[in-house]
Amino acid sequence: MTIEDDRINDYIEHLIHPSPDAIAQLEIYAKEHHVPIMEKVSIELLLQLLSMKQPKKILEVGTAIGYSAIRMATALPDAEIYTIERNAKRYEEATRNIEELKLKERIHVFFGDAMESAKTVQTMAPYDVIFIDAAKGQYKRFFELFEPMLAHDGMIITDNVLFKGLVATNYEEEIEDKRKKQLIGKIDRYNQWLMSNPDFQTCIIPVGDGIAISTKRGDQS
Repeated sequence: MTIEDDRINDYIEHLIHPSPDAIAQLEIYAKEHHVPIMEKVSIELLLQLLSMKQPKKILEVGTAIGYSAIRMATALPDAEIYTIERNAKRYEEATRNIEELKLKERIHVFFGDAMESAKTVQTMAPYDVIFIDAAKGQYKRFFELFEPMLAHDGMIITDNVLFKGLVATNYEEEIEDKRKKQLIGKIDRYNQWLMSNPDFQTCIIPVGDGIAISTKRGDQS
């Protein structure tokens, strides 16, 4: 079985309860307007992890239309979500969706580039969970930038780390598109760096488009 086996993914999706109307509308909008949001099986895994962790404060890198932030806030009524979006149109869509669902008191959207927003984001630290779901080619930079803001027992979750399984192929020879090949290479190097990071214990789960879960190893002295 591989991550590309659509039958397995379709089977799991079929078992998931239908989304509430408001969430379903966001999913339909995202599909129609080609907005990248988490796959259903991926968001279910994320919410399950968070339900076990019960974080009070979450940092999300990459808001898009607010789908993941809304799902997290809905599933965790005691959590505060801080999320960053650099695209003006997406920022406006996200804030509107969050307001319509009456979640603006718990979901705080920062407008701007993640790198440039670091100082503002840091004022709210530490975060129990950091969720990275933005520009894939910048994953390592995001991790290094925001990791110091993580609580001592915190968790960093990264989405799309398998990129439709292409990181597991001989992409240097099989992929002709130069930009796509470079992006796959960056994700591959990020995964290797994550797995060898002495400060974090990481596992990669082949669900959806691949999710990496990284937790601090703690004092090893």
